[in-house]
Amino acid sequence: MGRPVLGSAAVVSVFASGDTERQQAMGLTLAQIRSALSTLPANRQASKRDWERLSQHWHHDLEARIAELERLRDNLASCIGCGCLSLESCALFNPRDRAAERGDGPRYLLGDPVASD
Repeated sequence: MGRPVLGSAAVVSVFASGDTERQQAMGLTLAQIRSALSTLPANRQASKRDWERLSQHWHHDLEARIAELERLRDNLASCIGCGCLSLESCALFNPRDRAAERGDGPRYLLGDPVASD
C-alpha cells in the first residue's frame, strides 16, 4: 500500500473492522466516508489542507449531532416532548401532548420550542 492511501485507509479501517459500536459512535456511514475520501488527490499524499477540506464535509453534521447530544444530556430527566406524559413536568411543558402537533419524536430535543397552552 502506497503512502498516499495510508491516511485514507486509517479512516476506513474503523468501518471495515466490523466494530459496530465504534462505527455508530463516529456517526458516519460507509457511503459518507467513501464520498469524502473521493475528494482526496489520487496521485499524491494528501496534505493538511486536503484533510481540512475533507473535514468540512462533516463539520456541519457533526456540530448538529453534538448539539443534539448536549440537549439530550441536559434534558433527559425533564419533559422532552415525546408524548409519553409520564413525568409530572410533562403536564406543564407539554399539556395534552401539544408537541405532537409538530410531528413524531422528542420534539423539544429536536429543537422545537416548548408548547404553550
